[in-house]
Amino acid sequence: MKSCGVSLAAAAPAFSDEEKKMAAGKPRGKTKEGTLSLTAEEREELSGLDSLLFGFLNLHENGAKTETLLLKAVCCYESLILKADGKVESEFFCQLGHFNLLLEDYPKALSAYQRYYSLQSDYWKNAAFLYGLGLVYFYYNAFHWAIKAFQEVLYVEPSFCRAKEIHLRLGLMFKVNTDYESSLKHFQLALIDSNPCTLSSVEIQFHIAHLYETQRMYHSAKEAYEQLLQTENLPAQVKATVLQQLGWMHHNVDLLGDQATKESCAIQYLQKSLEADPNSGQSWYFLGRCYSSIGKVQDAFISYRQSIDKSEASADTWCSIGVLYQQQNQPMDALQAYICAVQLDHGHAAAWMDLGTLYESCNQPQDAIKCYLNAARSKSCSNTSMLTGRIKVLQAYKAHHPNTEPVLGLSETPISQQPLPVHMITYSEVDDLSSPAKRKRISSPAKYLEQLRTDRDHLNPTQKLMLQQLESQFVLMQQGFNKGQNSHLPGSNDEQPSFSTDPALYLQAASTNIQTSHRMLPTSSITQGIAFNHLSHTATSGDQQGICCTKESTPSGNRSFVPEISSHTEDTPNGCAGVKGFSNRVQQLMAEPICSPNSRDSTSPNLISDNPQMSSLLIGKANESMMTGACDKVNSIHPESHTKTNNSVASLHSSVISTTAAKSADQTTTLGVTSISSPHIRLQTVNGKGLENSNSSKNTSLPMISRKPDSPIIPSMSVSIYSNSTEVLKACRNLDKNGLSNSHNLLDKCPPPRPPTSPYPPLPKDKLNPPTPSIYLESKRDAFFPPLHQFCINPKNPVTVIRGLAGALKLDLGLFSTKTLVEANNEHTVEVRTQLLQPADENWDPTGTKKIWRCESNRSHTTIAKYAQYQASSFQESLREENEKKMQHREYSDNESTSSDNGRRRKGPFKTIKFGTNIDLSDDKKWKLQLLELTKLPAFVRVVSAGNLLSHLGHTILGMNTVQLYMKVPGSRTPGHQENNNFCSVNINIGPGDCEWFVVPEGYWGVLNDFCEKNNLNFLMSSWWPNLEDLYEANVPVYRFIQRPGDLVWINAGTVHWVQAVGWCNNIAWNVGPLTASQYKLAVERYEWNKLQSVKSLVPMVHLSWNMARNIKVSDPKLFEMIKYCLMKILKQCLTLREALITAGKEITWHGRTNDEPAHYCSICEVEVFDLLFVTNESNSQKTYIVHCQDCARKASGNLDNFVVLEEYKIEDLMQVYDQFTLAPSVSSSSS
Repeated sequence: MKSCGVSLAAAAPAFSDEEKKMAAGKPRGKTKEGTLSLTAEEREELSGLDSLLFGFLNLHENGAKTETLLLKAVCCYESLILKADGKVESEFFCQLGHFNLLLEDYPKALSAYQRYYSLQSDYWKNAAFLYGLGLVYFYYNAFHWAIKAFQEVLYVEPSFCRAKEIHLRLGLMFKVNTDYESSLKHFQLALIDSNPCTLSSVEIQFHIAHLYETQRMYHSAKEAYEQLLQTENLPAQVKATVLQQLGWMHHNVDLLGDQATKESCAIQYLQKSLEADPNSGQSWYFLGRCYSSIGKVQDAFISYRQSIDKSEASADTWCSIGVLYQQQNQPMDALQAYICAVQLDHGHAAAWMDLGTLYESCNQPQDAIKCYLNAARSKSCSNTSMLTGRIKVLQAYKAHHPNTEPVLGLSETPISQQPLPVHMITYSEVDDLSSPAKRKRISSPAKYLEQLRTDRDHLNPTQKLMLQQLESQFVLMQQGFNKGQNSHLPGSNDEQPSFSTDPALYLQAASTNIQTSHRMLPTSSITQGIAFNHLSHTATSGDQQGICCTKESTPSGNRSFVPEISSHTEDTPNGCAGVKGFSNRVQQLMAEPICSPNSRDSTSPNLISDNPQMSSLLIGKANESMMTGACDKVNSIHPESHTKTNNSVASLHSSVISTTAAKSADQTTTLGVTSISSPHIRLQTVNGKGLENSNSSKNTSLPMISRKPDSPIIPSMSVSIYSNSTEVLKACRNLDKNGLSNSHNLLDKCPPPRPPTSPYPPLPKDKLNPPTPSIYLESKRDAFFPPLHQFCINPKNPVTVIRGLAGALKLDLGLFSTKTLVEANNEHTVEVRTQLLQPADENWDPTGTKKIWRCESNRSHTTIAKYAQYQASSFQESLREENEKKMQHREYSDNESTSSDNGRRRKGPFKTIKFGTNIDLSDDKKWKLQLLELTKLPAFVRVVSAGNLLSHLGHTILGMNTVQLYMKVPGSRTPGHQENNNFCSVNINIGPGDCEWFVVPEGYWGVLNDFCEKNNLNFLMSSWWPNLEDLYEANVPVYRFIQRPGDLVWINAGTVHWVQAVGWCNNIAWNVGPLTASQYKLAVERYEWNKLQSVKSLVPMVHLSWNMARNIKVSDPKLFEMIKYCLMKILKQCLTLREALITAGKEITWHGRTNDEPAHYCSICEVEVFDLLFVTNESNSQKTYIVHCQDCARKASGNLDNFVVLEEYKIEDLMQVYDQFTLAPSVSSSSS
C-alpha cells in the first residue's frame, strides 16, 4: 500500500504553523477556529485511519471519540484546502476521502477521491485509495466500476490485507451480474482466507450454496445447505434462511422427489425456518404457496396474512393472493389483489397476465388485451410468443363481438392511464396496508364508504354497481368479522380469514389477498446479492437499471449478513432466489438513471452541502464539465485513454479502470447517484480538473498526516536489462527484506492493464466490411515461398485464408474424415456442445423474440462412434426434409424461409443441434498417420517447429501445441473469442461442407469486451455471439468469408473470431507462436489481463520466457528487450523473496524439476508459480505437491508454519541463463 504523505515529524510543525496562521485570520465556511487545531496525539491517531478500517471501525458503539476526531480532521482539512484555493498535495484529498468514507459520508468521499485521482498520475500504486474508491462504488451499486477498482487492488498488491473482503464483494457483484463462475471462484478465495471479513465463514458458505441453486445445480445446492445445517453454533438467522431455501427448493424442483414427498418436506423445512425466525415474511409467503399447492386454502390465507403482517408490501404476495381468490371464484377480491400487485410493481408480468386472464373469464376482452400487452412489455416476461398469440385471438373475438358488456367495471381506456375506480386502492393505501406500522394512520374506512355514498349521483353505472357490492360486503363483515371470523363472500365455497379484525379496514383493503397461479406464477424483482451494512443488494429482474442511495447511513459494525430470500417462480424457480439483508441500509436499483447523456442541464451536485466553496474545489469546473457532456462519465473517474507503446513490456499497459467508450453515450456507464434523504444531490463528472491543473498542486507544501502503510511497498531499483545478474543480485540484497509477491511476475512497475480504446479516427461505414486477405496456392513451391510466412504474421493482416493448401501439398484429408476416425479410435472421447440452429449472422434468444449476445451452449460428452452416428443421421434427416419441401407449395416454402432478415422476430423454438468439439489428437500412437501427414505443412504453420514459441514450453498444452479435431453439423458454432494468451492459430477444413468465419482485428477487442459487459457476459469465459448490427454501429470492421474444404485459415495474434458450420464437415486446429515482438507482446499483455481478471493463463509466460532464453537466439532488438526485461523482473523477485524467507528463518528445500514437468500454478488463485513453490506439510509428506503462491500460503498461514518452501532452480543456474541471454547478431531472413 502506498504511503499517503510525508513523515509525521516533518508534518507536525508545518501543520501547526499553518493552523496558527489560519487561526489568526478569519476561517472560511462554517469551520470554527476551535476545530482547526490537531494535537500531536490526534495526528498520530489519524495516521492509522484509512479505508482499510471500513467495516471494522464502529463509530456508533464506543466509537464517539474516533468519530469526533474524524469530523474534526475533515473540518481542518477542508479549511486548509480552502485557504490554499485547492492547490494542495494530492495526498490531502486521498486522506480526506478516507476520513469521509469512515464517516460514511459517501458523496464527500467520492469527491475527495476523484480529486486525488485527477492530481495523482500514479494513483494505481495506492492500494488503499483503490480500495476506498471501490467501496464507494459498491455502496452506490456501481458494480461495473467497483469490480474494476477491486481488481486493480489485487493486481497491484496481491497480499493486500483486505483481500478477503474484496473477494467477498467481487463474489457478490459477479453473482448479481450472473457471472456465476467468477462469483464462485471469489467466494471460494474468500472462504480459504483466514483474515477477518465482514461476513462469517458460514455466511460465505451460504452464498456458495445459493450460487449452486441459482445455477440449477440442485443436488449440489441441497448438499451444501444440509452440510451448512450440521455446523455447530450456527446463528439462528443463517439457520432460518438455509431452511427457507431448502423448503422453497423442495416446493419447486421436481428432481428432489415425487410431488407429495416434496411438498411435505417443503412445509417441514419452512416451519422449522419460522421457528428460528418467526418474523420472516418471506418464509410465511413460501409456506402459503406450499399450502395453496396442496389445496389447504385456509392455511394458505393465514400464511399470506402473516407474510403481509411481517414484511413490507410485495407484488408477489398480492399476485398470489389474487390467484387464490380467483381459484375460489371470488373475482372482485382477485381483481383487487392483482391491482395491488401491479401498483407495487408495474412491470410484474405474472400479475398482468393473471389479471388479463381474470378479465377474459369475465368477458372483458379489451381489458384483457391491455393487460396482456403490459405483461408482454415487461422485461421479466418469458413467454411473449404465447401472449402475442392470445392477444390476436382476443382481437379477432372482439371484432365479432363489439358490444361486450364489462363485468368488472374497468373502462376502455388503457389501464395504466385510466383513473382508478372506487374499488381500486391507491399506491399510498397499498403501502399503508402492507406495513403494520402504518395501518394505525389509515383514516376511518366508514368515512371513506360514506363519501362514496354521498357521491352516488355522480358515479357511472359501473361504479354504482361496485358501490352496491362493497356495501353488501360491508354488511356481511359487520355481521361476522368483528372477531376475526372467516369470510363468506359472494361466490365463496370455502372460508378464508380476513386480513384484519376490523371489517371497515378489510373493506378498504378491498379483499386484496393471495394466490398460486396454475398458469403463470408471479415473478418478482428479487436480488441475487445481499445487503449487509455497507454491502448492498441489487435487483436482478432485468427491468431495473440505475442507482439509488439509501435513506440513511448505518454503522458498519458487526451485523448478520444472512439473506432473506424473496420469492421464486416455477418458471425460474431459483434464478430469482433473492436475498434481502438485515440492516436498515438496503440499496436498490432505480428504474432510471439520474443523469443521462442528453440531460446536460442537470443540476450540478453540491457534494459538500455545508460548504459550497469546498464543493467547487473538490468537484472542479462543474459548469464547464457539464457543458462538455459530463453526464456521460458520472462516477467514471478513470482515464479516458492511455498511450500504448511497443518499446518494452514495461510500457504495454495502462489503467484497467478507464472506460473505453466515453466518446459514445451508448457505450458509457451512466451512473446517477442520489440519496433518498437528499434527493437533489447529484454526482458530478469525476474527471474535472477543478480550478487548477494537477501541476499546480505541486507548488504548495502544506503538511499532511503521515500514513502508516499496513503492507510493504514494492521496492524499486535502477537496474537496467543490460546489467548482469551479479548487479541484479546486489541491488536485491540492498533492498529492505520485505519480500515480494510471487504472483506479480512481469509488470510490477506498470499500471494495471486495460482494454484498448477503439482505434481513432473511426473507419467510414463503407470500410466496415473489408475484403479478407486471401492467398491462392497452385503448387508446393507456393506454400513454401518465404513471403507467404511474412504476409501471414504481418500485424496488419488479422486473418489470412490460404486457398487450395491441401491440393497444393497433396494432403490426405481423408485421414481426418469421420469414417477414418471411427475406424481408428471409435471410443475416443468427444466433448459435445448442445446449441440452437440459427442463421450465421444472427443470435436470438430461445423464444426467437430478440437478438442477444449470450450464446446457448451446454456441455456433455460422448464418443467418436456415437457422434459419427448422429452426424450421419443428421445428414439423412436433412435430405428427407429437403425432399418434403420440394413437394410442398411455394407459399409454404417462402414462409418457412430463414433467410429473411427484416422481421422483428424469428420463428421459434429453434432446432437443437450437437457440435462435437475439442477432440484430442495428441497421442502419437493412436493418431500416428494423421500427425505424420501434417508434417507436410510449411514450418511456420506446423504443430512443432523451432520457430514456434509453443514448442519451447517443454510440456503439452492440449489444443495449443497439440492438434484438436472438430466434428460439425450445419449450424455448429464456435463462439466469439481470442486464442489463449493471444497466440496465433491454424485451422484446416477437412470438409465436405463449408464453414463461415467472422473476424475482428485485435485492436477492437476492447469494444467487444464492453459489449460483453453490457450484456452481463464475461469476455474471457462466457459463450457469446456478437450482434453484427451493434458492431457496425460502433464502427467495428468485420471480415466475413467462407472456408472451403482444403482451405487453411491463419488467425493472427489477438484476432477476435467466431465460426459457424454451413454444412457437415470436420476441422483440425492448433496454435502457433511466431518468434516476433508483436506475438510476445500480445501474449504478455493477455497474461497480465488474465491475472487482473482472476483467469488462469494456459500459457505460463514466465516459464516460457526462461525456456526461450535457454533455447533461442534472438536478433530482433524489440523482442530481446521485452524478454530480457521479463527475465530481470522474475530474477529480482526470486532473489528478493528468497532473501526474505532466509532472513525470516524459513528453510528452503531443494526440489528440482523432472523432464517434461509442466509449469506450476497456485491451486487456489491459479496464478503461475515459478521457482519457489509453497506446499503444505501434509501435501509434501504425501508427495502430492499441491502448490500455493506465497500470497495464498500466507492467507492460510500467516507465518507459513504449515508450509514447506520447495526450490525448483538453483539461483546460480538462473543467473547464468540471464547472463548468457544476449542479443544475437542480425541475419538475413531465411526461408521458412
